[in-house]
Amino acid sequence: MAKQKMLQFVDVDREMPQKRAADTRAQDFQEIYAEFADKKAKEQASRCSQCGVPYCQAHCPLHNNIPDWLRLTAEGRLEEAYAISQATNTFPEICGRICPQDRLCEGNCVIEQSGHGTVTIGSVEKFVTDTAWEEGWVKPITPTQERGESVAIIGAGPGGLAAADMLRRQGVQVTVYDRHDRAGGLLTYGIPGFKLEKDVVMRRVKQLEEAGVEFVLNCNVGEDISFDAIRGKHDAVLIATGVYKSRDLNGPGSGADGIVRAIDYLTASNRKSFGDDVAEFESGELNAEGKSVIVIGGGDTAMDCVRTAIRQGATSVKCLYRRDRANMPGSQRETQNAEEEGVEFVWQTAPKGFTGDSVESVIVQKMRLGAPDASGRRSPEVIEGADYNEPADLVIKALGFEPEDLPTLWGEQALEVTRWGTIKADFRTHETSLPGVFAVGDIVRGASLVVWAIRDGREASESIMDFLNQTAQVAAE
Repeated sequence: MAKQKMLQFVDVDREMPQKRAADTRAQDFQEIYAEFADKKAKEQASRCSQCGVPYCQAHCPLHNNIPDWLRLTAEGRLEEAYAISQATNTFPEICGRICPQDRLCEGNCVIEQSGHGTVTIGSVEKFVTDTAWEEGWVKPITPTQERGESVAIIGAGPGGLAAADMLRRQGVQVTVYDRHDRAGGLLTYGIPGFKLEKDVVMRRVKQLEEAGVEFVLNCNVGEDISFDAIRGKHDAVLIATGVYKSRDLNGPGSGADGIVRAIDYLTASNRKSFGDDVAEFESGELNAEGKSVIVIGGGDTAMDCVRTAIRQGATSVKCLYRRDRANMPGSQRETQNAEEEGVEFVWQTAPKGFTGDSVESVIVQKMRLGAPDASGRRSPEVIEGADYNEPADLVIKALGFEPEDLPTLWGEQALEVTRWGTIKADFRTHETSLPGVFAVGDIVRGASLVVWAIRDGREASESIMDFLNQTAQVAAE
């Protein structure tokens, strides 16, 4: 009798792909996890219990058919596994690398709840799609029929690219406008290479270019072209700009030189990885080499900053966060990786001010956790009289992002926004207050996950197709 391919979680322990040693990986910006070997990927996939109600799938924003492609991987049917994975996810190799699986699919795995350790879903997803690229299973986007309508997408991040992919497959003419000189948005310039190597992103951009998607880069909507002109040129518009306005710090000395925004710091580092000339990096303004670095914040952006500073050769890297480890919003896996690489976390601390015209130290106030706030998390309270100075040559603000005032920037006051400044859009159709204009991703949700932006982009493409079909039908009558 043939051995059962699945339900091996009792006999086979959970294993992640091998992680490069901390002292080695801290010297470069290459991804820190090795690729699963074929045999190991099959073995780990075989641990899936094929449960009747797959909580992994239910807790995936894309509702990926995870049990099915795990089973196909365990059976060695990798091309079929890729086809099922790609059917619901535009960029599975990207999600496999950067999704917080511990909070989504893996964190809700049934065998994890029973004490056997979750299936390593993200690593298998990455292996399957990387294999698909190597074997030529990733096919060009070839519409069966071309359509005359054109759609403008403002923003070349994950939401915009996912929509571009889906619309192009339907034969729609797609033009993507983006302020940067490369497409990819956060994937290209926000996330460091040790989490997502850039050739992985550029490969998908090239696929879209070869499919006929037009990219208009170095284009600031509202400056280089008006929003009204874009609407007049295209049959529908999708806003997928993301949120890039950094939350700021107040307090004495907060305007000193050497206090920089996380997005500027990470963008400069990623540009260097592309081989670009970056004046702010060469001058030392956005370079941590030889400096005592303090990063303020506890989310994934803060983790990206501290780990980048280590790789740039900082003499010390400390992260200040006002709550404790259990209450930080960033990935616990990323925190562990950072600690292994030499980052020191100073829990329950916050900046009160800064000394020096060019920053010399952070005035740190100690905190304690008090009563829960509206979200249910315990609110940090200042411990009076416990301030101290922490020396710093470079301070990086990683306090999160807010939406830009698009109605004002674009001269379109009829574009409705919420009280938080995000665009008001129907949560099912993604339609905004303007006819034929849709919006997705962080500019609607607020700062969120890449996987949610991908889901939004895919959903919005369906609504845009409905809109185009209805418009064509009315025109024909």
